[in-house]
Amino acid sequence: MPPRTMRRADEWNVAEAVEEMAIGGQIRELRKVKGLTLQQVADAADVSVGYLSQIERNQTKLPIGVLKKISDTLGVHMNWFFHGSDVPAQEKDVVVRSHNRRKFTFTGLGIEEELLSPNLSGPLEMLLSTIEPGADSGDYSHDGVEAGLVISGRLDLWVAGQFFQLEEGDSFSFKSTEIHRCRNSGDKPTKVVWVITPPHY
Repeated sequence: MPPRTMRRADEWNVAEAVEEMAIGGQIRELRKVKGLTLQQVADAADVSVGYLSQIERNQTKLPIGVLKKISDTLGVHMNWFFHGSDVPAQEKDVVVRSHNRRKFTFTGLGIEEELLSPNLSGPLEMLLSTIEPGADSGDYSHDGVEAGLVISGRLDLWVAGQFFQLEEGDSFSFKSTEIHRCRNSGDKPTKVVWVITPPHY
């Protein structure tokens, strides 16, 4: 159990939250990892590039409505930016406690990701995927290399046209530039730990 109760994002004093949690820096970090320009995110959020630049540098107030649009554009829930205010200084950028994991939805319905890495600014990212029965990522590819370990359940994996069925305890690794896809063909949720370099999400 978390040592404190998280408030919903719309219950925060947003100006205070921006100062305390450096939301702008997190927005910039996530935008760059996803390969989006200031213009692309600004257009999607219906704000000017100059205003978005100020947001990323924590130089202006950030209304919840604008944060919601930015979050949607970056593929995360607003709560992504409101985590971990109680993280001790010595743990920041080193440790992620289980109750402080940031969650987001990956490609395909029924797939939830939890970020196990402290941030996305390092050379790699580690994720815990929970894939519901029948959920399918669809084909995709990106730069880098990735590896994974099936913690529980069954994982159907396609890499460069080859099919593999993995069970609990099985692991894998491949070049992310290869077209790949994963699916849960079992009757219970599948959990997989992924390590990807460079960070992709």
